[in-house]
Amino acid sequence: MKVYIKAVIADAIKTCRSAGTLTSAELPAIVVGRPTHPEHGDFSCNVAMQMAKGERKAPRAVAEILVERLRELAGIFDRVEIAGPGFINFFVTDAAWRLTLSDIDAAGADYGSSRSGAGKKVQVEFVSANPTGPLHVGHGRGAALGDTISRLLAATGWDVTREFYYNDAGAQISNLALSVQARCLGLEPDDPRWPADGYQGEYIRDLAAAYLAGESVASDGRQVTASGDPNDLEAIRRFAVAYLRREQDQDLLAFGVHFDVYYLESSLYEEGRVAEVIRRLVDSGHAYEQDGALWLRTTAFGDDKDRVMRKSDGSYTYFVPDIAYHLAKWERGFTRVINEQGADHHSTVTRVRAGLQALDQGIPQGWPEYVLHQMVTVMRGGEEVKISKRAGSYVTLRDLIDEVGRDATRYFFVMRKPDSQLVFDIDLAKEQTLENPVYYVQYAHARICSIFENAAQQGIVPPEAKEAALARLETPEEMALIKELAIFPEVVEGSALSFEPHRLTYYLQELAGQFHSFYNKNRVITDDSELTGARLFLLKCVAITLKNALAILGVSAPEKM
Repeated sequence: MKVYIKAVIADAIKTCRSAGTLTSAELPAIVVGRPTHPEHGDFSCNVAMQMAKGERKAPRAVAEILVERLRELAGIFDRVEIAGPGFINFFVTDAAWRLTLSDIDAAGADYGSSRSGAGKKVQVEFVSANPTGPLHVGHGRGAALGDTISRLLAATGWDVTREFYYNDAGAQISNLALSVQARCLGLEPDDPRWPADGYQGEYIRDLAAAYLAGESVASDGRQVTASGDPNDLEAIRRFAVAYLRREQDQDLLAFGVHFDVYYLESSLYEEGRVAEVIRRLVDSGHAYEQDGALWLRTTAFGDDKDRVMRKSDGSYTYFVPDIAYHLAKWERGFTRVINEQGADHHSTVTRVRAGLQALDQGIPQGWPEYVLHQMVTVMRGGEEVKISKRAGSYVTLRDLIDEVGRDATRYFFVMRKPDSQLVFDIDLAKEQTLENPVYYVQYAHARICSIFENAAQQGIVPPEAKEAALARLETPEEMALIKELAIFPEVVEGSALSFEPHRLTYYLQELAGQFHSFYNKNRVITDDSELTGARLFLLKCVAITLKNALAILGVSAPEKM
């Protein structure tokens, strides 16, 4: 609808220019919005106010010229009015709104999708957890957000590659190997010989037992078999990483999340990419030696101070392999990259971008794009849940999936804007009542399926859309429901552009609410066969839209509850 109105306005402007009633040459950006108050119309546009200066006329005078032309156009408008300093308000006919239902029915599972991405490549990196333990709820929120952003981009025509970056090198992996070794040697965390920065969860005990038993796990398409030798630290490291990678993969599979590419940090060292990046940065003149360390002049690219790349002991700081990794992304042809990470990675953004700019490889400023999510607080019985029996120090993603189910976990994780802190209420997520947001939406879909089942038992088959029959849809609840259905494509588009999946959950709550309001005030199956058919067709479109929106969230649309 918005697209049509924009086209009509653009046509009116061109016609007025041809007639000489408007004279400015430049076509402004036409923005069509929705008025806050229904009495101001279905849509509103401030284009007259934008053109006023160039036309050397008052905004209302420009609006009057445009409205005179708009009123001459046959089409979907009941009336077009001028309001305030020069807003143009559009009132769409009920008949035009009802025709949206035919579009929904024709599109089916594709309703809400578009080709705005034009098949261009985009890579979305998310989760990217260190393989040092089970995934925690923060990883879970990142997984839900990253996967839903990927689905939104795919729904709007992008060619999406999902990537997981494994930090399988560095101090944390060394600490993991030492922790497993300590367990293999029969040490407990309270033993003075326990590694200072060791991991203490029960999963380390399980991992050590698997290593000592000589188990074999699949990693990167090959088997990694434990030697069982507690003194072979390198063998322990290889097995521990493979073991925990498999466990994380299983958790993500249970969460309905898959990846196209798994990229190992260790490969950056093995392939010489980190050393090559250091060489290029030195050759570029943006690196310098000071106090025995190698520094990157990141202040030249907006950072508040320069950063150490290579410490005096010869080890690299964490953002150096990140630069090498992102250069590899660029060289793989991803001119658009979106990284979904925790807010604790905020400082990484400037440093990685600065390093990429310093390489002078034609990488644009602001590449890659970032979505940073805030932490998750898990509540049960009004009190915060802080630990897991298995992980010890935190609540795991699998804990939530096992307790409240995949659907509720995914839905709750994306209900708030990524940069807002999230309170995950386990008690609410488990409720089988309309107070539970995901239950409220899923119940709407199940109720519609129940209505269709009831109709079928009475021999009533939903008819195809016919304009005459659809004209019977005229109650306030029916029209409100139709208008809500009509905006779904723009909600998908807006959510994809802004990387804000929570907009979809807001939309679903509103759509489900409109349906429940309609159902409570209007009988669907009546003695009037034409009205019954029209209402069944309306509910068919509601079910399509609910299912499509839930699918983008990775949430099921049950037929029975």
